[in-house]
Amino acid sequence: MIRFKNVSKTFDDGTEAIKDMNLHIKEGQLVALIGPSGCGKTTTMKMINRLISITSGTIEIDGKDTSNVKEVELRRNIGYVIQRIGLFPHMTIEENVGLIPKLKGKKKAEYENRVDELLNLVGLNPDIYKKRYPLELSGGQQQRVGVVRALAGEPPIILMDEPFSALDPISREQLQDELKQLQTTIKKTIVFVTHDMDEALKVADEIVVMKEGVIQQIAAPAELLENPANDFVRSFIGEERIQTYLNDHSRQSIKPFIHTMSDIPHLEHTLDSSTTIKQAVRYFIANKIDTAAVTERDQTIGVLKKDRLLTALAGIDEEEAV
Repeated sequence: MIRFKNVSKTFDDGTEAIKDMNLHIKEGQLVALIGPSGCGKTTTMKMINRLISITSGTIEIDGKDTSNVKEVELRRNIGYVIQRIGLFPHMTIEENVGLIPKLKGKKKAEYENRVDELLNLVGLNPDIYKKRYPLELSGGQQQRVGVVRALAGEPPIILMDEPFSALDPISREQLQDELKQLQTTIKKTIVFVTHDMDEALKVADEIVVMKEGVIQQIAAPAELLENPANDFVRSFIGEERIQTYLNDHSRQSIKPFIHTMSDIPHLEHTLDSSTTIKQAVRYFIANKIDTAAVTERDQTIGVLKKDRLLTALAGIDEEEAV
């Protein structure tokens, strides 16, 4: 979907913000860019929609070099959510959300229906909220509107620049949960910049850890916690966070418990290999089943049995349980 090929960025003052970056962001994934201040994460994100130009290399979207696309056309097909929300105060919520579809030439009735649909998606009743102005909403409600405005033009890509960092802890956690749930429905390609490791671990499918313009590691949250690539990554994650994760069986991946076989039977129920033990046990109980197929990148890789997971959740070695 988005591919950086040997991308570098040097600013006019000589600062090397990005150094020979190669990065592939897959379609439908939520990828978090994280690292200390000045590591280049926001620069990386802004180069995707050309708010910042690259110095060398290429950035491709669906195999097309973005430097060959007009900026206006590029940005109308990329949703953008920023920390300070950026709603137009003189426009109603309905007008704010409908702006991009309107600019894209959609008919009024068509995008009005879209506004209602999106507001409902984030728990804002359109009958109550769409005629209000931004300043009549709380910070958390405004940020929800910011998210759905980015979705209104139906872009395949959404960029989110520390979208929740200005909110109070309760609103922030609620919006993190809502984004995670929303992504299971919309399946957009989302690039999410954050300085908060807990936030990245919670919302991301993959995390890109950066330092001084160089990628240190790209990994799923569980892999990052289990196998930090170097001392910097381990330090940035935090030893306490790593140990808490490793000591919590319920958050461990089901991967070690998958039974692989050459001839995998067809099973009605499936789980993704990234599912945690606790999530899998809840799934088995809710669906009243004992076995499920396990998939990875849309390929069936094995089967999982409930009894093995219950053993793991109880903290008992398999040898003990026999």
